[in-house]
Amino acid sequence: MSNNTIGVNDLLAQMRAMSEQTKGLQNSFTKPELNAVSTENKTDTQNSFSTLLKSSINKVNDIQAQTNKLQEAFQKGDPDVPIAEVMMAMQKSSVSFQAMLQVRNKIVKAYQEIMNMPV
Repeated sequence: MSNNTIGVNDLLAQMRAMSEQTKGLQNSFTKPELNAVSTENKTDTQNSFSTLLKSSINKVNDIQAQTNKLQEAFQKGDPDVPIAEVMMAMQKSSVSFQAMLQVRNKIVKAYQEIMNMPV
């Protein structure tokens, strides 16, 4: 078996870590003291959100690239790449892409709502 084996526990651990990151982000947006923060702190929050978003997109891209490599290796007949590993990678790639798509949809919806608010 190859060194890039994807374990179920590893996948669950990554999903839990991503969940904890989003919970932390949600908590930072719901704290009342954020309403009275200075411009500097707002910029820090915006930078951390954009950094989190960029890193999430890059992570999804990396997962898809790794999946494509596994698929190619399996199709070429590499004996070190079992079908179960390829299928797990494909599912992980699909789930991560769908999650990122939902985040994008929520961001677009929020932007549209903000733009439709009367000034």
